[in-house]
Amino acid sequence: MLTKIDVDSGEPIARRVYRVLRQAIVAMQFRPGQALSEQEIADQLGVSRQPVREAFIKLSESGLLTIRPQRGTFVVKISVKQVLDARFVREAVETAVVRKACETITPAGLAELRDNLKAQWDIADEPVPVRFLELDEAFHRTIAIGAECEYAWRIVEETKAQMDRVRYLSVPYATPIRRLISQHQAVLEAIAARDPAKAEAAMGMHLREILTSLPELESKFPDLFTLEDGAAPPAPKSSSRPAGRSKVAGLR
Repeated sequence: MLTKIDVDSGEPIARRVYRVLRQAIVAMQFRPGQALSEQEIADQLGVSRQPVREAFIKLSESGLLTIRPQRGTFVVKISVKQVLDARFVREAVETAVVRKACETITPAGLAELRDNLKAQWDIADEPVPVRFLELDEAFHRTIAIGAECEYAWRIVEETKAQMDRVRYLSVPYATPIRRLISQHQAVLEAIAARDPAKAEAAMGMHLREILTSLPELESKFPDLFTLEDGAAPPAPKSSSRPAGRSKVAGLR
């Protein structure tokens, strides 16, 4: 169930609806293959159907939804190829960014990274790792800001939607949080030492972690992944049948 948004906010409603729906899809609140209704989403968010329709179109352009005329709108299953493509782009961009951060980040930027890392260690043993994933996102974004590469970070954000869904799966099921935090610590230490080669190596190793977890997750949750790119969504199930519930429903 989605929370109603504040329609009186100065931000355009369609943009807010897009952000809320993207997060719900990435966090598996809407599971891969699930059909979505414009009217139901509009009712839950307390908005008209128009901004929901606009958000659906943008989400389809991001590769998270597929809109099938006369059939409906479906959450796209996770494409392994798209995850690998996004990981490649992210590594190419973020290794360059972290090298630049070694030259340009300010003491205040380093302090922000240290505070973020401390917060990560503080919640390392929490059973539900949503807060860690928020801190992880902020950690990488802070490096980009410290490198004066905000535009590069926006490029990363636009390309990593499929990768983010795997991240939400991998942390509780395949990748220990403490391993990821240790990798963040290695990145931070290299930046603080102003060592671009070491920072690039640490960031590359961190972003290649998904290459280990992805095959395990694909095997563990085959219903969440596409067999091939462009595969059609499943036929809508009768509401009287409980079949098809995702094994990660606990994340909802």
